[in-house]
Amino acid sequence: MYIHLGDNHVVPSKEVVMILDRQSSQDSSIVDEFFKKQRDKIVQLASNDAKSIIITLDKIYFSPLSSSTLKKRAQVAFDID
Repeated sequence: MYIHLGDNHVVPSKEVVMILDRQSSQDSSIVDEFFKKQRDKIVQLASNDAKSIIITLDKIYFSPLSSSTLKKRAQVAFDID
């Protein structure tokens, strides 16, 4: 199954490693360091401020959708699989 991340982007649910809330991850120096090292893999889906961050096997997506919305979508995808 696939998860819609916003802005007409979908990823296979099996590739999703983690879904983070952008607000709570801003205070973490470890997360900031990770993003600096992986900046070539970042895809900005949000034209304004992102609400969530989706880490997949290949890329990191900054999504305009909330992490709770994405969690629900991911749960539905895993329930169907």
